[in-house]
Amino acid sequence: MNPYLLIVLLTSLGLGTALTLSSTHWLLAWLGLEVGTLAILPLMAQPHHPRATEAATKYFIVQATAAATLLFAAINNPWLQGHWDIQHMSHPLFTSMITLALLLKLGLAPMHTWMPEVIQGVSLNTGLIVSTWQKIAPFILLLQIKQIHPPLLTIIGLASILIGGWGGLNQTQLRKILAYSSIAHLGWMVLILQHSTALATFALLIYIFMTSATFITLKKCKATTINMLTTTWTKAPTITLVAPLMLLSLGGLPPLSGFAPKWFILQEHTQQNFIPHASIAALAALLSLYYYLRLSYSITLSLSPNNLPECLQWRVNYPISTPLSSALPAALALTLFLLPLTPSALTLII
Repeated sequence: MNPYLLIVLLTSLGLGTALTLSSTHWLLAWLGLEVGTLAILPLMAQPHHPRATEAATKYFIVQATAAATLLFAAINNPWLQGHWDIQHMSHPLFTSMITLALLLKLGLAPMHTWMPEVIQGVSLNTGLIVSTWQKIAPFILLLQIKQIHPPLLTIIGLASILIGGWGGLNQTQLRKILAYSSIAHLGWMVLILQHSTALATFALLIYIFMTSATFITLKKCKATTINMLTTTWTKAPTITLVAPLMLLSLGGLPPLSGFAPKWFILQEHTQQNFIPHASIAALAALLSLYYYLRLSYSITLSLSPNNLPECLQWRVNYPISTPLSSALPAALALTLFLLPLTPSALTLII
């Protein structure tokens, strides 16, 4: 892709998200969402492969459906209530419509079916943007809506955690596994949204750090399937050492950073006497933990299929440093060692 066009598209992505974050008017928020959607589509279709074109088409149809629903509800709310303010939605029907439209944009269950197919069809770089940056604007809009029906968020959150864990069990494509991982993590955020917006924001930040580190690691290893992970120990020994810890952090094991949001979310639900919700979420997290352990096993304890009686040659690669690879050490540090700094992080967010 032309570098100048790439700069324009990435700038448009940033401006669209910034416009949504800084607006209190529904039309401006909708405009920011659409700018971000239109900017990501050329990046998705850029490989000029039928699968990439199919993924871009699916993404456009889903996002256009969600945007039309959101715009319809946003127009009808001032017609009945007399204002366009995001934080003062009072009509239950239109509030529910906007909530469902934003959840469709995020890819939460039961409106999740588009996300694994879209992530599978695009490159790892674009998948990183779709899984992280494109989630920020819809999620911040959810944080600003005060009159969301609590049972709706609880049902969708628990369903997303269950489906995100269950759907990734039989997958062999790494991008689909990360898509189901994204669904499960977003389910945790939606589950706590009605009780603590600070914890939801904290969980979003930790998710972005962990997912960014995972996508960048897979990009450096040039791995897209589980079988391709079995050769990383001869290509990148250092990454082979830290990748299992990174995956276990995604699974939420202590003392890694991914444990902190799950711990605080379960603690908050227990304090609010929602013990069945906390129990279901904790048990469903074991499903996700299984395929993270499966990936860790493939990286560290498996050999690549090889029928020839010959020794594997070490071929350590030292590629030219890129901005994406330069961000890997910082992303790994935040993924692995943020747990002791959790109280300070929560203080800054609150």
